[in-house]
Amino acid sequence: MSGGDETSRYGLLRRYRELVLDELPRRARQGRWVVVNDHCFGRIVLDHAVGGCWYDVLDRRSGRSAFAQLDDAQLAAAVALAERIAAAGDGLLRELDAQSLAWRGKPPKRPAVG
Repeated sequence: MSGGDETSRYGLLRRYRELVLDELPRRARQGRWVVVNDHCFGRIVLDHAVGGCWYDVLDRRSGRSAFAQLDDAQLAAAVALAERIAAAGDGLLRELDAQSLAWRGKPPKRPAVG
């Protein structure tokens, strides 16, 4: 396994950043998805990677980014989920966002009108 491929930890960290910070927000703005901000994509993907509210599992004050604190299996799952969101779009994103918000005790977003 080379240091730069998508299966190495380095490759997964790089791909996570590409997806969450750039690709997903860009596609979301173009497609008018329910979520468009990178930090919201991070919340959704991280929550699902750890199976709950990520800041109940990861250390927000460690000085390390939350995604860098994921173990290898969680990081691979996070990247796989972000890739699924990129492929499936808003429908899947709405389901994942609703679950993430529920883990926080918040209601799901209302469907767009129009």
